[in-house]
Amino acid sequence: MRQKLVIGNWKMNGNADLVVAHREQLADTAFTAEVAICPPFVYLHAAQHHLADTNVALGAQDASDHAEGAYTGQISAQMLHEQGCKYVIIGHSERRAMCAETSEDVAEKFVQVQAKGLIPVLCVGETLFQREQGQTQDVVVGQLKAVVARCGIKALAKAVLAYEPVWAIGTGKAASTEQAQEVHQSLRQWLHKQDAEVAEGLQILYGGSVKPDNAAALFSQKDIDGGLIGGAALQPEAFAAIVQAAS
Repeated sequence: MRQKLVIGNWKMNGNADLVVAHREQLADTAFTAEVAICPPFVYLHAAQHHLADTNVALGAQDASDHAEGAYTGQISAQMLHEQGCKYVIIGHSERRAMCAETSEDVAEKFVQVQAKGLIPVLCVGETLFQREQGQTQDVVVGQLKAVVARCGIKALAKAVLAYEPVWAIGTGKAASTEQAQEVHQSLRQWLHKQDAEVAEGLQILYGGSVKPDNAAALFSQKDIDGGLIGGAALQPEAFAAIVQAAS
């Protein structure tokens, strides 16, 4: 039985006070799911301090595909490790679109993150155009294949997969439970053909306008193992309600 996992991605939002607000809200919330928050880099130190004695893990929103060097503005996996991170989001659709990251770039980041003992949260997802053209399966599996080709199928045993339909991110339009489950199931079926043990153990999260009122229905699906939460992660009460739904 895979444990549910809920990760809050703040994107370029929040402040140090929001770290404290989450700590206080989650301290009053009974939950059995795994929980992590991914604030902007500049708040990682504050989050490490305030979450040190809680069951809430710390994550980062990205990592460099280089271990070190003359890469101004980038943050290495080693630096994130030293800040107490457990998870690192890689391949988020916004970075693929706005920063022109390729699936091969994402695979290199996957390597760097795992090399430092951190858990990559690998994001895959299709645009509205790709969905309407019936390309969802090809797109999400293709993004996954790039990592498997670079790292091997066994590497996914120490990773998390997140399906985030691009058309449902920040739009308020979530995929239906049936749509989300269909893609999660297809991903797990493809993985099963490569390695049944990896496929059964891998947590696959749904990310795309998850809210307190749809979280329970989404998380009840057989192949949905939690959520990568965006907007609702900026609201401590809403995030705590989603965590409870996963519990």
